[in-house]
Amino acid sequence: MLIKITGKDLSIDKLYQVSFENAQISLDEKSISKINRCRKMVEDKIDQGEIMYGINTGIGEFSETILDADKLEDFQKYLIYNHAAGMGDPFPTEYVRAAMTGRINVHAKGHSGCRLIITQTLVEMLNKGVTPYVCEKGSVGACGDLAPMAQIALVLLGEGEAYYKGELMSGKEAMDKAGISIPGLKARDGLAVINGSNFLTAMSGIFIYELKPLLKHAEIAASMCLEALMANLKPYDTRIHELRGFSGSVKSASAIRNMLAGGDLLMEKLKTKVQDSYSLRSTPQVIGAVHDAMDYCQKQVEIELNGVGDNPIFIVKDNVQLSGANFQGTPVSLPLDMLGVALTMVCVMSERRLNRLNNPALSVGLPPFLTKGAGMFSGLMLSQYTADMQIVEQKILSTPASIQSIPAAADQEDFVSMGMNTALKNFQILDNAEFTPSYATEAGSDDDSLASRLIFNLSDQILI
Repeated sequence: MLIKITGKDLSIDKLYQVSFENAQISLDEKSISKINRCRKMVEDKIDQGEIMYGINTGIGEFSETILDADKLEDFQKYLIYNHAAGMGDPFPTEYVRAAMTGRINVHAKGHSGCRLIITQTLVEMLNKGVTPYVCEKGSVGACGDLAPMAQIALVLLGEGEAYYKGELMSGKEAMDKAGISIPGLKARDGLAVINGSNFLTAMSGIFIYELKPLLKHAEIAASMCLEALMANLKPYDTRIHELRGFSGSVKSASAIRNMLAGGDLLMEKLKTKVQDSYSLRSTPQVIGAVHDAMDYCQKQVEIELNGVGDNPIFIVKDNVQLSGANFQGTPVSLPLDMLGVALTMVCVMSERRLNRLNNPALSVGLPPFLTKGAGMFSGLMLSQYTADMQIVEQKILSTPASIQSIPAAADQEDFVSMGMNTALKNFQILDNAEFTPSYATEAGSDDDSLASRLIFNLSDQILI
């Protein structure tokens, strides 16, 4: 599969194909022309001595420091050395590939000002499987994901480390083995690689992609739980949800009814309560709200994937360079904080259904804790303990990161998005939501163990 990078139509699906499925990419011819025209403009302005942030000035608090003309190339190199200050475990290579894809797409719009060889080298690295070693921690999600993106830029200098064919080696060795020339960094090149919230945006796109099937599984598991607890299914009549008007609620109610089609409950052949608890009755409203939140978040992420996050931005048609703050990660981190909270909400409701399956006072005749040998065997009593521990961790992780700004760079950068914290904690929330417990088979209870496994799947605590 070959994906054309145009700067305007990079979707979450395409991002996933490049990062996880190793789809090949190529730069659109129009984008190549735009990149070259923008670079020509930048070089002309350098020759004319125009003051441009991050090219012939320092950065951050040093933005008022003017650099000598013969220092511009060295400055880009030192810029990368300075900013490659990440720490912690390495990111999965798929996340790094996704961030590189996003950055290439920004360059393809023709407003970044780097040399074409920089963008082409990033393309070649993706296509030939050279993936820089990048640490998880270091970005504050403003001025771009500077620390992680700088570790990518190190490889463009023939430095740092990179994976090639599953092996970690020096950046130069990886590039040499892949047959990729080291482009080095000239004026503007370094900042054009690291400027922009590409890492947190790419990770947010992957999070949304992986959340979609989980929501389907949540609806499947909820449907099975409704059957097990003989729920009244009138609250799942789509007319109720259409009258309120939320599309996610309509979608979720319809999906659950489709899964229960042909069953005795939906055909009203079984006696049910007039009205069930909220955890059984309001599932479409809750999961539906997550569908709606996810649609909004996807829109925000795809706007950012196809937007310009540089500083400065070069507008060729007007022959002007403008400094601003398009690198600010808040437009992505704020909605993604919300989506992490939304997923936690689904898990909280899931645990409440697990409780109803276990509790003999609520389980409409199911054996206590879903075991035949109550007393000798504890059934799923402790499985709920584990679920509760996970839920508390979910709630802690759901504290928004986007309001946790700490000023940086001598208060020049006095509000930052902390979007990387959002991205990292959302994946932990997702991991908890997908948690599958290991089962201990109790001696002499093979049949009971098998039955317990089946019923536990009904509980929708495991969303698989």
